Amino acid sequence: MADSILRDKAKEFAKKIVFLCRDMKTNHKESVLINQLLRSATSIGANLHEAQYAQGTKDFISKLEIAQKECYETEYWLELLFETGCMTEEVYKEAQNECGAIRRMLISSLKTIKSK
Repeated sequence: MADSILRDKAKEFAKKIVFLCRDMKTNHKESVLINQLLRSATSIGANLHEAQYAQGTKDFISKLEIAQKECYETEYWLELLFETGCMTEEVYKEAQNECGAIRRMLISSLKTIKSK
């Protein structure tokens, strides 16, 4: 995973979420929810980065599965923050689409590695 498109997408997504959360914190009081989004979204890339140094196939799969779970959690927090008026529909849809693309790439990667 030296030059990983998936890892690069996850890092770019995490950076966007950092800026989004920073912006939301200045305008809203739901800091607990915003922090949850920040943690789950940045954890996706962190687990993919850590997977590079896995101690074997099982460890590698485990890191990818954790990243996938974090994607699902991130989608939940995005939805909740949108439905409570903390972000616009445009921002929500863009973030959901990016997160969904990463999740689909993770699903595909996991299917491939598990089939070997």
